[in-house]
Order: sequence, then structure tokens, then C-alpha cells
Amino acid sequence: MARNRCDGLLAKVDFPLYTLQTLTNRHVIVAGGGGASNTGVANGFEIFELSHNGSKFVAEEVMRHETGPNVVMNLSVRNIQNRTYLTAGQESHCQLYKVNIRMVDAAEMRRGSFRAENGLVRRRRRTVSENDNISKMDNNCNTTEKRISFEMRPGDSVQTDFGEDPLQRVVSISPIGNLMATGGVDGLVRVWSFPQMQLLFELQGHTKELDDLDFSPCGSKLVSIGKDGFAHVWSSEAKAAPLLQLTCQPPNGTKFLFRRCKFAMVEDKPDQHRMFTVANPLSRSGKQRGLLQLWEPDSGVLQKSVVCNEALSALTVRDDGRFVGVGTMFSGSVDIYIAFSLQRVLHVKSAHRMFVTGLSFLPVRGYGPSITSRSEAALLSISVDNCLVVHALPERSTMPAWLAIILIIFVLFCTFCVCSYLGI
Repeated sequence: MARNRCDGLLAKVDFPLYTLQTLTNRHVIVAGGGGASNTGVANGFEIFELSHNGSKFVAEEVMRHETGPNVVMNLSVRNIQNRTYLTAGQESHCQLYKVNIRMVDAAEMRRGSFRAENGLVRRRRRTVSENDNISKMDNNCNTTEKRISFEMRPGDSVQTDFGEDPLQRVVSISPIGNLMATGGVDGLVRVWSFPQMQLLFELQGHTKELDDLDFSPCGSKLVSIGKDGFAHVWSSEAKAAPLLQLTCQPPNGTKFLFRRCKFAMVEDKPDQHRMFTVANPLSRSGKQRGLLQLWEPDSGVLQKSVVCNEALSALTVRDDGRFVGVGTMFSGSVDIYIAFSLQRVLHVKSAHRMFVTGLSFLPVRGYGPSITSRSEAALLSISVDNCLVVHALPERSTMPAWLAIILIIFVLFCTFCVCSYLGI
């Protein structure tokens, strides 16, 4: 199934986007910026609330926070004992934010302003998709509907990468919320207590900078991949040698390097988990075709592998483990696959004008009420083209109940006629 690029445009911000995470079942945070140079392009993040108006998804900006000269390259979000924490990679440091969630009147949110953590009051701006419906909402402003509002309070900031040109490239908070892992250009995986952000130990195994890392659903394992071509599966509980060391296994013997990695629960089996990776060919000659691979993380056995149309830049898995999403490097396209079979069920060609920098499914097990829509899944994507886009996988068509009843009656009638004709 293919989709038009403009079908799911939710919002366009005024800075390049590098990372996104979901805060609730209907709130998403996007982050990025123009960097430390004085280009006039802001650095920071924005929070949007998503909804469905009956025909399409729409977005409304809830909050915007600017981070001064520090561009936000990576994020991780976790809800711990009814408290929400956000960690943001800013150059060589990791900044902790405490997210206060409160309920306010919907009319107040539409009319008023919100206060950023730095004390600056920024008026809420309407987004591309919201403008289509704002007049209808204003006509019904007498309602006492409540909405979720966010307040960001900065906490500790720690340096997580060291060397001549340090840069934190990835951060992940464990599902339990007691650990945080970071990786950067010095090639070390650092494990921290969370939310105290005290260094517990360093894991040495990669010889080049890290590209990605992720905790298993139970939090006992950690996978990391680096530009040295290896994926290491570690115990997250103590400093030790890797439990597994994996290399990409392409079908034609060409040299590939891992690009992204993700653990995921097995659908309807929360005590079991899978591991997904994407990899790109090392050689830049000829047509670049990426690989999406499914691994058994205990034994390191490659279970399935599919060849994609081009090199891949982003990977995500829905929180229930049912779907996998990938984004491409050159055309800015997005694909959705069924997790257990790696069967592609949606292809969105040229969803962005440039390479996809981040992906996230709308959760089905997250905080707060879910969005009601006629979609089996909804995948969010961002790029350095400044756009936030949603890609909806329509529900698979089923036969209406009335039609099924008519068919049953027709079959019974035909059977009766045949039996009568044959004298049975």
C-alpha cells in the first residue's frame, strides 16, 4: 500500500528535527536545532497533542522550549511512579528534565499562553493541521473539557562522553526506570543510576563511536551497535564482557554495518522479547539497499532478514511489539512491517524531502486515553526538513455483519434447494 507524501503532514517547525519520543498516548515531543553557530535557527524541543477529527490526524502545539546554543540530538522519556522524566543529549552532556503534567481547561489552553522552564512566556501557536478545525473549536469554547498541560523543570546535567571532540550520540532509560545508558564518539557504553544520574560502570567492547543502544523490555539486557560493525548484547546489571557479539549477516556476502537496534516484546507474551536491527552496505558503489533483520537475543540466531529498497536511517517498534517501522536515507520514505513475519504492510514514498531522522509509533499501552481512529497503527516521522508527519495503517477490511448474515441465509437456501431437487 502506498501513500502520498502530504497526506499526513501534522506540523512544520522552524528548526531541523533530529529526535522524537511519545510522552502519552496522544502527546509527542520533537527536538533538534541549528547548532551552536549563530545562524538564527533555534535549538530546543516542542510538544504536540494529537487527535483525530474523523477523517485525519491533527496536531496542536502545547509547549515550546529553547535550549540556547545547545542542539538536542537525542531524547529518552520514561514515566516512573507517576513522575515523567526526560533526558536530552546536548553536545557532550545529558540534561535531565522533570516533566510536571497537570489538567487545565481546554478553552484556557486555546486562549492563553504557557510558561517555559526558563521563565519566558511563549504563546501557543497553531499548527498546519490545526488551522483546518480551529473555527469549529472556538465556536464550542463554552465546554468544560480538560486538557493535559506540561511544565519542564531542568534537573542535573552530566558529561557522558569524553575525548577530543566529545558528543553524546544516544541515550536510553530502562523500562523499569532505574538505569540510564549513554553512548558517544569515545565508543564506551556508560550505565548510570536513574534519576540520580550517578555513573555506575563503563562497558568496553567497541573500537569506534556508537550509533545506537537500547534496553530489553525487562531491563536486564542492553544492546549497543557501533561503527566498528559489531552489535554487543550486555547484562545491564554489572560490568562484564558482552553476553553476545553479533555481526551483520547479509544474504549475498556483502559487507554491511549495523545502523540502528531495538529490543521489543513479543506480542501478547510480555515475558519474551525479540531484537531488530537495520544495516547498510559498507561500500557506497552501486545501489544502496539496507537490511531489516530479526534476531533471537538469547542465542544470537538470525531468524529473518528482508532487503529494503534503499539504505536505512531510522528504526522503531510499537510498544506492544506488533509492528516495526523504518525510515530511509535518500528518498525520505517510510515503511511499516509486521514484526513476527517482516511482511511489509505500508510504504510511504518520499514522506520527507530529506532523510528520516526519527520514528515513533503512537503507543497503545502508554499513559492517558488513546486516540480513536480507523487505523490499525499510526507511525510518526521527522526529518531535517522540519516536518512532523503521521502515517496511518488502515484497518484491514472485514465483512459487515449484515452481509455475512445474508450470505449465510443464501447458502442455506441454496443447500435446501439442491437437497429438495435431489430428493434428499
